[in-house]
Amino acid sequence: MNVNADTRACLLYCRPGLENDCAAEVSDRANDLDIPGWCRTGNGYVEFHPSTPDGLTELARAVRFTTLVFPRQWCGVIARCDDLTPSDRASPLAAAVAGVCSHIGALRVEHADSMEARPLARLARKLHGPIANALARRGVVQDAGGPTLHVFLLTGDQALLGLSDPANASPWIGGIPRLRAPAGAPSRSTLKLEEALALFLNERERTAWLRPGRRAVDLGAAPGGWSWFMAQRGLQVDAVDNACLAATLEASPRVHHHRTDGFTFWPRQRVDWLLCDMVERPHRIAQLSADWLKTVYCRHAVVNLKLPMKKRWQAVRDHLEVLREALPLCGRLAARQLYHDREEITVFATTASLPRD
Repeated sequence: MNVNADTRACLLYCRPGLENDCAAEVSDRANDLDIPGWCRTGNGYVEFHPSTPDGLTELARAVRFTTLVFPRQWCGVIARCDDLTPSDRASPLAAAVAGVCSHIGALRVEHADSMEARPLARLARKLHGPIANALARRGVVQDAGGPTLHVFLLTGDQALLGLSDPANASPWIGGIPRLRAPAGAPSRSTLKLEEALALFLNERERTAWLRPGRRAVDLGAAPGGWSWFMAQRGLQVDAVDNACLAATLEASPRVHHHRTDGFTFWPRQRVDWLLCDMVERPHRIAQLSADWLKTVYCRHAVVNLKLPMKKRWQAVRDHLEVLREALPLCGRLAARQLYHDREEITVFATTASLPRD
């Protein structure tokens, strides 16, 4: 096996097809911090290589993972391992780790979320136990408090080894939440909203902001996946769409269907949530959402912005600035290209100032 321990890179997992957008974002963020570097893209991942010895440390210290849009996960690469033999992949991987650190908090064996890499899923599951045992034999202690070790399989005989700070990385394996479509949901878009609220809100906020008695407006609601999700939690929902909702929603006492255009509907009084998943040009949705926030028609918003064909990161950055300007100083804005998104990003904005845990 060949080990390159001189690798200094930030490994970022992303949706296949959006590698260039992920690279543009991390390069832009690094440039803002005067950290020069270059990117190499793979299928479903990006490597950002700083040109300075301390660039990786500076990037991890200055950038919060929660502020990134296109990456699902990130870690600092400590070694690249090639020519792994099928008879014993675990021992050389553990040896490479032991040469860098003696303590980890968790072990994750992962791969890119691409069609080419999906056959590696079975291998990743099989390798977890042998790698954990090999680490223990090498004296690498695994308990709470240490960095997360990522074994990122490129092929059956190649892997990148990385470390991440669990306080500044995704809590999910591969950055992907394992969610199941709930029985009775009108569409799979329900999972998109569930993922967004799990990502953008902490437990305290979900308890305070998603409870019976709260009100939501769902623009472009049909067939009603997002409206259903909120109604299931006891919220009253104004579902706005000229198209029909699922029959169960039409009969729900918690859902009021307004057959009108989402761009012309305004509630009679302030609501807690604005939801918007309309198929429309992103700058129109960004401006519409900003108008709702500026005129205090809603306290919180979850909206989808469809991505253009080119210069996606630049467009996303401009649209987020429109929303940021609509928020008070105490507000918060976050965005992510979710696992359950397609060619789009999901944005969360709030005018509230409830402290985060």
